[in-house]
Amino acid sequence: MTVYTVIKATPQPKPQVGEEGGPATTVSGPDGVDVVTFGCRLNAYESEAIRARAGADGLTDAVVFNTCAVTNEAVRQARQAIRKARRERPGARVIVTGCAAQIDPAAFAAMPEVDLVLGNAEKAAPGALLDTSARVRVNDIMSVKETAGHLIDGLKDKARAYVEVQNGCDHRCTFCIIPYGRGNSRSAPAGEVVEQVRKLAAEGYREVVLTGVDVTSWGADLPGQPTLGQLVGRILKLVPDLPRLRLSSIDAAEIDPDLFRLLETEPRLMPYLHLSLQAGDNLVLKRMKRRHSREDALRLVSEVRRVRPDTAFGADLIAGFPTESDAAFENTLRLVEEAGLAFLHVFPYSARPGTPAARMPPVKGPVIKERARRLREAGQAGLERHLQRQVGRVLSGLVEREGLARAEDFTEIAFEGVAVQGEIAAFRVVGHDGTRVVAELADQE
Repeated sequence: MTVYTVIKATPQPKPQVGEEGGPATTVSGPDGVDVVTFGCRLNAYESEAIRARAGADGLTDAVVFNTCAVTNEAVRQARQAIRKARRERPGARVIVTGCAAQIDPAAFAAMPEVDLVLGNAEKAAPGALLDTSARVRVNDIMSVKETAGHLIDGLKDKARAYVEVQNGCDHRCTFCIIPYGRGNSRSAPAGEVVEQVRKLAAEGYREVVLTGVDVTSWGADLPGQPTLGQLVGRILKLVPDLPRLRLSSIDAAEIDPDLFRLLETEPRLMPYLHLSLQAGDNLVLKRMKRRHSREDALRLVSEVRRVRPDTAFGADLIAGFPTESDAAFENTLRLVEEAGLAFLHVFPYSARPGTPAARMPPVKGPVIKERARRLREAGQAGLERHLQRQVGRVLSGLVEREGLARAEDFTEIAFEGVAVQGEIAAFRVVGHDGTRVVAELADQE
């Protein structure tokens, strides 16, 4: 059983809103092993598997870089961090893995600071971190057909746990390099997922997040082609002690009827959807090779809100995609308010070598920067509208850390008082600070 710590809560400083990516995070492992993570939540999840594998294999005095390839800036930051690590720890073993290493292993192998380059399929495999038989071990990611068993185990933070149910992507959006780093879509078997969620609930976790590269494609490669909605329904039915189940980023083109029904009828499925929209202009969406239109996105948001009015929405949006005109950008900008988006991830377009979009007529750099700024401003305005609607309400929040909880609709709750980390409490919202609501414990007068 998980032992929770009673904490005295105080408000936390405001984070920056609307920034893409963010600083690298470092997880210290046993015997001087650090795992430095760039990029997405899935990378953070897999870094935990790497850290655990390092301990199990007896790796000592090493720095492992789990890289991201979504933008050129992410790759640049990784290379900079590798050089810094070698200067600060000249005797440590430097290992590079992740999407950037998978896509361009030669570039990292050419760095004199690097001792070993591992592909995504090898990153947490038994013995891989210790292997000295070859300096580069990167296999053909497209040949990988199954989700690695050691990556299905849940990532556990102090409040919630994450379960990887899917990896890879079968779609080929013109701007995206990630399929070449992650491979084709492959799903974890439903029985293994349910069993992992059951174990996490038994350990005392109150919320589990299902994560992956393209979560809504789960099941397409399994016998009978079950849907994500069927998996979610099975989890909720077979793990009745789990109070909260949450989905990570999803594709608006792939919400199946079972998932829609559960959003309407199952209060334990959290009312927050983070949509991979990327743009709000139909011509740009077509050139991106997205599978939804602007009207599809607005229709989805409307239909979900009709059956679950308390649902909040976030979205990924790209600023300055090649050929994006002023009018096309204005369509994306207006979508933020029309769809009532509250949580934005804004990405200035970054050309990735080898992608079709990299060969399209580019938008000038200063224009991209300005459009990203305006999208972030629109996102901030959308967030403030959402926060204002919460004032006066009583929200159910999962206590994440000192002074911070997370509502069912993903709203951050800053509070004062005594709460139990990892437990769910009721909070009365008294205001907001532009980034999160400010609340008091509802049972404290």
